[in-house]
Amino acid sequence: MSLQKLCQDISCNDPNILEEGSHIGSRIMCPEYSLHVKDIKTYPLSQEERIFALCWTIFPNNRLYGTIKPSLVSFSYGCTFKEGCRTQMHTHEYLELAYVVSGTFRQQILGNDIIFKQGELWLIDKNCLHQDYLDPEPACILFLGIANEMFDSIISSQVADERIISFLQTALMKQKDLWQYLHFKPKDKNNKQMEEYLTKLLNELIIYDKASNYICHGLLMRIFRLLSSDYDISLSSKMQKKMNWLLFQEITSYIKENYRDISLKQLSKNFHFHEDYFNRLLKAKTGMTYTEYIQNIRIKEAEKLLLNTKLTIDEIAVRVGYQNKGYFYRIFVDKHKMTPAQYRKEKLI
Repeated sequence: MSLQKLCQDISCNDPNILEEGSHIGSRIMCPEYSLHVKDIKTYPLSQEERIFALCWTIFPNNRLYGTIKPSLVSFSYGCTFKEGCRTQMHTHEYLELAYVVSGTFRQQILGNDIIFKQGELWLIDKNCLHQDYLDPEPACILFLGIANEMFDSIISSQVADERIISFLQTALMKQKDLWQYLHFKPKDKNNKQMEEYLTKLLNELIIYDKASNYICHGLLMRIFRLLSSDYDISLSSKMQKKMNWLLFQEITSYIKENYRDISLKQLSKNFHFHEDYFNRLLKAKTGMTYTEYIQNIRIKEAEKLLLNTKLTIDEIAVRVGYQNKGYFYRIFVDKHKMTPAQYRKEKLI
């Protein structure tokens, strides 16, 4: 069964039809009721259920049908909307990955109107302010709500490329003055692999048993790997530079706080990048390799200790992170052309 047929079947054909205005229905489609209120959508399922799907099917008679999977009770929700209708401005306490199964779909994100076409996806940060437009043209949209714990696990697996992880890092750092969504466009519109993965994922959410979280986790890993390899990210070079600079500041701040016992392995675990990424980032921003950058921080700290304390040279070497005192001496001499003792004596005269 195609993804479009599956979405339509579960959103339109369930015998348990919810009436307009029901509580669950308002979770599926809440029309705009205020220009100033911001609705915060909490995660609708239990902590054990780490991903859910919201399916929307829009018909040309201004009729919308929707459903959520998994759900304790299977249902369809139908409502009629006026042309030009918008949902209430809202944010999520989870991340959302959306896909246009058919037609086009329009959202306002951070005050900008964005049109998403069939086959495109977008990833929205968990605190990004946005709303949906309901247009009369037929369309089918699949929204995936992903719990923060599952998302952390996905990016920790390093299946996504640096552009996606950079976005996630800015989200995790709660820097809300930057960029809060990513727009993915397929390089090859005839490639059906994404729809295959999403169909399997949706089928798993319909079945939903004890194994489903694990299966969905694996499918999401494949989806993000595919996004990294077969999709272009609609992101300006200016915005990419801002994101890189923000991430550079966060990484270097972490290094400065932990320079005594920092390692590439530790950085990789904390920021979810491959180890060679940090070398490339530091080289681009500072002209130094990772090793040179760490050495520079340690030697500067050693200089302060030499001039402002009575610690011995050996004690200072250990204090700044060098267990091999001979190596500390060599690095210090390479920079200052004198030993630490000579540096202390000369500067304190």
